Amino acid sequence: MALAIEEKDFEKFILVGDRVLIKPKNPQQKTKSGLYLPPGIQEKEKIHSGYVIKVGPGYPIPALTDMDEPWKEKKDDIKYVPLQPHTGDLAIYLQNSAYEIVFNGEKYIIINHASILLLIRDEGLLK
Repeated sequence: MALAIEEKDFEKFILVGDRVLIKPKNPQQKTKSGLYLPPGIQEKEKIHSGYVIKVGPGYPIPALTDMDEPWKEKKDDIKYVPLQPHTGDLAIYLQNSAYEIVFNGEKYIIINHASILLLIRDEGLLK
């Protein structure tokens, strides 16, 4: 079951931490020998692929504080280790750790960065 979201655009979506938003690639409809696959078989596959739509800020790094210097101004600036995927990359990911959402009638997947097995970066991939 997927979560349905009613919004107008992706600009309001803010991914948290190491999350990645992926638009699933259309699965193969038939095998190499020409047999058509039912949708239930395709969904049970462990590994899926899709295009990266949005990427979260990354892994947070704790702020370093100077305990020895109390006169210094304390800052709570959070810094992040950035994630590898970029918008438009083709990602090969593990399906068992994915969360499905429906946005404007289309299916999208939210996964952790650690669930991505492989990235294919090609400038003309989405065209």
